[in-house]
Amino acid sequence: MKKTIQLEAIDPIEIYGVGNKILSEFCTYFPHLKVVARGNELILEGRESDISEFNIRFAELVERRHHKMNLTVYDVEDIFSGNSNGHFVLTGDAVIVHGTDGKPIRARNKTQQELVKAYFDHDLIFAIGPAGTGKTYMAIALAVRALKNREIKRIILTRPAVEAGERLGFLPGDLKEKLDPYLQPLYDALSDMIPSRKLQEFMADGTIQIAPLAYMRGRTLDRACVILDEAQNTNLGQLKMFLTRMGPSAKFIVTGDATQIDLPRREDSGLLTGIRLLDGIKGIATIRFTNEDIVRHPLVTKIVKAFDRKDSSLRSE
Repeated sequence: MKKTIQLEAIDPIEIYGVGNKILSEFCTYFPHLKVVARGNELILEGRESDISEFNIRFAELVERRHHKMNLTVYDVEDIFSGNSNGHFVLTGDAVIVHGTDGKPIRARNKTQQELVKAYFDHDLIFAIGPAGTGKTYMAIALAVRALKNREIKRIILTRPAVEAGERLGFLPGDLKEKLDPYLQPLYDALSDMIPSRKLQEFMADGTIQIAPLAYMRGRTLDRACVILDEAQNTNLGQLKMFLTRMGPSAKFIVTGDATQIDLPRREDSGLLTGIRLLDGIKGIATIRFTNEDIVRHPLVTKIVKAFDRKDSSLRSE
């Protein structure tokens, strides 16, 4: 039996790979099938069952290309190992990425695992909960992994420029020098996962961008993993502005802690209102961390609980 597969609206090299490397790897799974590539056509000759299976799997490979900048032989392995949804799926205690010291970075509790799963199943994820639960760290690890796998072109990290008890205007230096200390937690997480020299290169050429939320206005962010940190310090208008920057091939992760609002009026925070407004929309997930998910020093859990009890008693008065 013979069958011809026609590639439409895509350069064959994007699927076949340079020197047909990806196609050759793909064909190793069909040893009894003759496959000839002629430009945009693939000519198959062999048993009907093999041709049918090849057609199904090849369609998965083409679909996967629409979710990634580049395909690799690992995509082929991934498809034939049973993961055919177009993404690399991490489950359980699988390593997300290796740190600069070689230490594997993986989800450390059930809620972090839920965040990892949500990343592959949704394009917009809200991760909310107390300090020390690893929300931002996990989000950045997923973004670094996607960048290394060439699933995205850029990582964009942003925070609203709201000071926790200090005024930026009184700090020395230009705007960047004023803001860098405020954005330092994002730099710290990145430096755990990307060697210093490479990180500097990424920052210089725009592959990784760290900027205040106001700098996102007017942009369309595509082929990127975009993380909004400290989102409890955004009002509803700012949150809407950020979310509407989303391009067709982007991943957005919003992290925040509703108990640590630095706005002059706590009721101005738009995070929880935004989550309620978007509840139930397909493609959006909300992961809720609790005090039990804190992964810092054991004392941090006790500190957070003590302050929560104080807040509860004040609200009841």
